[in-house]
Amino acid sequence: MYRYFIQPQLNKINHTLIGYELLMKQYTSDGWRPPHSFASIPPHTIASVLVATTSKLALKIGSVSVNLNRTQLLNEEINHSLMRAQNYLRPLRLNIELTEELADAPITIAQMRPMLTAYVNRGMQICLDDVGSGENQLDHVLQLVPYASEIKFALQNFNVGLDDPKMRAQVKFWRDFAYQRGLRFILEGVENAHDDALVDALRVTLRQGYFYGKPKLLKLDVSDPDQ
Repeated sequence: MYRYFIQPQLNKINHTLIGYELLMKQYTSDGWRPPHSFASIPPHTIASVLVATTSKLALKIGSVSVNLNRTQLLNEEINHSLMRAQNYLRPLRLNIELTEELADAPITIAQMRPMLTAYVNRGMQICLDDVGSGENQLDHVLQLVPYASEIKFALQNFNVGLDDPKMRAQVKFWRDFAYQRGLRFILEGVENAHDDALVDALRVTLRQGYFYGKPKLLKLDVSDPDQ
């Protein structure tokens, strides 16, 4: 069984909720856990759970974000479900968080362009997730910026925290990269009050992390287990 959990995204300056990220989890003998590989989830499962979830969302927020890797981006069934999901959500906006996975088949930017363009034309927005991590380095990100409205930097992808000057320098780099191009910048992985204070000093407005709210199950059926 797969279900989406929702985690809030906040504007810290004016203390408002700007949206939710949908995080897919699988129910196992140990309870709800993230899938070992998102690439291994059958496209039909992603499509059906996404449409069922978004049909239940009647939230007075700006957007709902869903993760998609390159392989999933090119899947026809998933794309159809995303279009349906955007229809359910209007006037809310569906954000596509483009992620990287080692299991992804080699897919070029040229292969991705038609779907990225279709999403933008449908009123969706593209978020470049995990910038500065893995393959999502500057040269790669620059190729996708023309389609993007948002970039996210994930503190949890690194072994050091914001107490490390090099980590703060990375956050500043991507913050400025986003602002100079008119993109939203979200810092995720803010876990505690100490992190929150450091992020205040870094002048990052949009944030996500356990300190602001842990992911919560959005039930599709009353029998869905809580834990």
